[in-house]
Amino acid sequence: MEEFRRTYSRLCKESGAEPQETVLQQMHQLPQGRLDLATQSLTVDTCRALGKLLQKEALLTELVLSDCMLSEEGAVLLLQGLCVNTIVRFLDLKGNNLRASGAEALAKLLRQNKSIQSLTLEWNSLGTWEEAFAAFCGALAANGALRQLDLRNNQISHKGAEELALALKSNTSLQQLDFPPDLRWNHIGLLGGRALVNCLPSNRTLWKLELAGNSIPGDILRAVEQAMDHNQDRQTAFRESQARAHVLSKEVRHLREEKSKQFLDLMETIDRQREEMVRSSKASAARVGQLQEALNERHSIINALKAKLQMAEAALALSEQKAQDLGELLATTEQEQRSLAQRQAKEHRLEQQVDELERKVKSQQDQLFLTRQELTNTAAELKMRAVQAEERLELEKKRSRQSLEDAEHLRFKEVEHMTRHLEESERAMQERVQRLEAVRLSLEEELSRAKAAALSERSQAEEELIKAKNQVRLEEQQRLAHLEEKLRLLAQARDEAQSACLQQKQVVADAQARASQLGRQVEGLRRRLEELQQELSNKDQEKAAEVTRVRLELQEQNGRLQAELTAQEALKEKAAALERQLKVIASDHREALLDRESENASLREKLRLKQAEIARIRDEEAQRASFLQNAVLAYVQGSPLRTLSPQK
Repeated sequence: MEEFRRTYSRLCKESGAEPQETVLQQMHQLPQGRLDLATQSLTVDTCRALGKLLQKEALLTELVLSDCMLSEEGAVLLLQGLCVNTIVRFLDLKGNNLRASGAEALAKLLRQNKSIQSLTLEWNSLGTWEEAFAAFCGALAANGALRQLDLRNNQISHKGAEELALALKSNTSLQQLDFPPDLRWNHIGLLGGRALVNCLPSNRTLWKLELAGNSIPGDILRAVEQAMDHNQDRQTAFRESQARAHVLSKEVRHLREEKSKQFLDLMETIDRQREEMVRSSKASAARVGQLQEALNERHSIINALKAKLQMAEAALALSEQKAQDLGELLATTEQEQRSLAQRQAKEHRLEQQVDELERKVKSQQDQLFLTRQELTNTAAELKMRAVQAEERLELEKKRSRQSLEDAEHLRFKEVEHMTRHLEESERAMQERVQRLEAVRLSLEEELSRAKAAALSERSQAEEELIKAKNQVRLEEQQRLAHLEEKLRLLAQARDEAQSACLQQKQVVADAQARASQLGRQVEGLRRRLEELQQELSNKDQEKAAEVTRVRLELQEQNGRLQAELTAQEALKEKAAALERQLKVIASDHREALLDRESENASLREKLRLKQAEIARIRDEEAQRASFLQNAVLAYVQGSPLRTLSPQK
């Protein structure tokens, strides 16, 4: 508020006037958001500064200017500043003797300002000038923000009341309009009261209208009271329907969230299963690769052994070739020996040559013996090596055959084991799908039964309501000739009740349409779930040949199945809770129908009482009208129109 005080002082100095000390003191003592200048005599300069300040001030929400003795110019300056203000919600101008200029300024304020919700104009003279008050009422008809209006002691005549009634026909936001019993300066009278009564069927938001003590007959006051009761009942029913619609929308949102959460959980489960299948396929591919590498190593070892065997066979063939060459050499040597023996027999003469030849033969025999010995040794060694090579080859062949047989046996066992596990897992998945399908069918049957029960109860309630309406309509038509204007008001109230019932039916139809739309969405989600399950089964069938180790995955799947079973149980519990809620709603509806029937009975009793009163009122009305006319004429002739504010 300190900044507010400084700004006020600066604006006063700019206009060439000193700020009022009492106003500064009030600004210093006021709480946040409220400016109370009640009983402070405000000058024109102060009003001009406050008007400029209110154009830019964004902190004030309440402005109290009661009994400030505002002049016409000061009131116009203040109200011009409030025209562009969007923060003030409460404005009190009580006891300021506002006249024609003030009423025109208030009309401009109501046309331009869209934030003021409460306006207090008690103890002013707005109704004295009919044209200015008509402009005020026209602005009130166009205003859509005002909720509460206080027009006590404003010298409003029956013409002003007629203008106000025209404004109330167009205004759809005003809820309270006060005319309390202090009647020193209000003269609404019979004509004004009738104008207000005629405007009330068009206005369904006004629920409080005080007219007691304004020279208005009792039947008009009772009609106004009855119209206000209808508006209050209508607003109560509207609030209850809004609350029920809010509860239903909350339930629908909760169901949508649950369905989306379940769908997301299912998608996450499917994604995890796919990831696990990919990991298992990768692991199986890696295992197959390792086995293939081991098999290739074995093949390479066997090929190396075959190469060694071929080398040994080549060496053996080479040794046999050498032995054959040595045998040929031995044959040639023996042939030479025979030729030498023939030469020795033929040549006896050459003894020296024979001796030499003998020495040569001996030496050759020695060499031949050595050669034979070497040949026998070489042949024995070659035979030994060949036997050893054959034994090694046989051992390697046996080892390789044994290892191959063991590998084939292990691979056959693993394949058989994985095939058996896959068949078991496939059977378990099929059983799980069948169980889930049975649970889904049971839930759908329960939901259809609940819907059928709700529809039957709703149709019965509508039939009972239609019967009650028909009965009330027949009773009203029978008494239509005896009620005249009062019965017309009751017929209008009945039409309003019928329109309210139609609106309720429309709300019910909208709720049913939303429920059907939600059912279609649930069906689409169910079909999507079935498609996803079909795709998952296809993927499982495609990957069944590649999966080798799924024992851990099956354990995890069992855990997930248990979690899903718990989730299904939770869904069953929620469905039971929804059924209980439907039963509670149906019982509430039946109670409401019973209340309506009791209200109809009370209305019939009131109609009977009204018929008894009509005869008495008709007798008294002529006497009262003449008496009131004489009293009004005497009052008008004896009381001149005052221009000053009344003394409080």
